[in-house]
Amino acid sequence: MAVSIRMRREGTTNRPYYRIVVADKQSPRDGKFIEQVGTYDPTKKTNVSTLKVDRVEFWIKNGAQPSETVASLLKKTKKAAAAAA
Repeated sequence: MAVSIRMRREGTTNRPYYRIVVADKQSPRDGKFIEQVGTYDPTKKTNVSTLKVDRVEFWIKNGAQPSETVASLLKKTKKAAAAAA
């Protein structure tokens, strides 16, 4: 089973809101998922994403492939956490 970490779209028309989920690559974008690992709100200007970095790293270590956008959000989240520490 190939697993990916990707965004699942929610919200209304012109007001998108995304949940970052671990899902089988074959399932549809808004279909079944294995685990929710974060959120992303592009309408807000500050701190737009929340990620459970430990869970994302666990899934990547076990073979999950993050999408380009999720990889970018993960990088930004790690950078912000390092700057805060």
